[in-house]
Amino acid sequence: MNYKIPFSGRAHSYKQSEIKTVVETMEGAEPLTQGAHRNQFETSFIKFQGGKGNAFAVGSATDALEITAQLCQFRPGDEFIIPAHTYTASCYPFIKKGGTPVWADIDSHTRVVTVEKIEECLTPKTKAIIVVHLYGYVADMDPILELAKSKNLILIEDAAQAIGSLYKGRRAGSFADFGIFSFHSHKNISTLGEGGMLWANDPKDAAQVPLLRHNGHCDFNFPRKDYWIPAMGNVDLPQLNEKTMMPNNYCLGEVQCALGQKLLERVDKINSEKRRRALLFIDELKDCPELEFHRVENDRHNYHLLVAKLKNGRRDEFIRIMSKRYSIQCVVQYYPLYRYDLYAKLGFDNAEVPNTDDFFDNMISFPFQQNLTDLQLSYMIDSTQEVLQSFR
Repeated sequence: MNYKIPFSGRAHSYKQSEIKTVVETMEGAEPLTQGAHRNQFETSFIKFQGGKGNAFAVGSATDALEITAQLCQFRPGDEFIIPAHTYTASCYPFIKKGGTPVWADIDSHTRVVTVEKIEECLTPKTKAIIVVHLYGYVADMDPILELAKSKNLILIEDAAQAIGSLYKGRRAGSFADFGIFSFHSHKNISTLGEGGMLWANDPKDAAQVPLLRHNGHCDFNFPRKDYWIPAMGNVDLPQLNEKTMMPNNYCLGEVQCALGQKLLERVDKINSEKRRRALLFIDELKDCPELEFHRVENDRHNYHLLVAKLKNGRRDEFIRIMSKRYSIQCVVQYYPLYRYDLYAKLGFDNAEVPNTDDFFDNMISFPFQQNLTDLQLSYMIDSTQEVLQSFR
């Protein structure tokens, strides 16, 4: 079906200066990976995040999660707490490295995890906590940080959807031991479809990331008279504490890094515009009490996505009419992880998460890409009002 408003339409438009940057990098970068543009992008990202910490450009947010999972150094029986309502990539890298997931519920209003929900999941086996700033809204980090510190737990912020969002004046992803960022094609900024950034606060962790990211490549630890003897460079195994870790290839190319650095200059403006339009959409539907939005006026929310709970129990009927009659492709996100076949087959299909279940079973995600026109936004508002009116 050709939708008037598809959910996954072309999400981004790039300015001529950004297109020029891509072309110039294609023509002049030496080399096309692991070069000056990567270093500049990482330096710019550190400045963007507040000036303290370590940033590593990677091929995707999932790559960043894979590296983080390695650095957790799980032992048999170790558990990690993660909200059941999130994208699957937030979870499976930690299972691959030996962790056992414990599903946390979300807050019914903010749709992100809280310290209270995390505390309900704590056991003597807990080693790590994953906080997901889903939809672009930053969870209440102060009490979570206090809890993690008091229990000596590793804390990970999945800020894949929340780049630029602020919590008490600090950027999402800068609070925890590790922060995860995505530049996928549907995010508020995209480095041509894929891309990510890993944030590491501890210098000890950060020292291992280059080896884990790029095939174990490093210098020889002795002076050499000739640069090619015994070879151009060494390959070694990253080692943290007593555990040795195998390297990977999670690099991000120079063209994407150059574009990412350029996009950082206007991410706050993009977030502000998305928030303005989200609030316009929400306020125009204020006379539709069936829809429950999470309305946030400040920059704690970047409105990567625009979601609502439909409280009349007719969610599927609503989406069906919007799709077939009005050609607007609303969708449902995110399937609670414990319901997926993958996690069920692994034995992780047991969860007590009533808020997650209630929200998912009644949620709607409206098309909300950056390139949505004002005319399309108005059409979607009018169509939503008409469908809900027909239900009354």
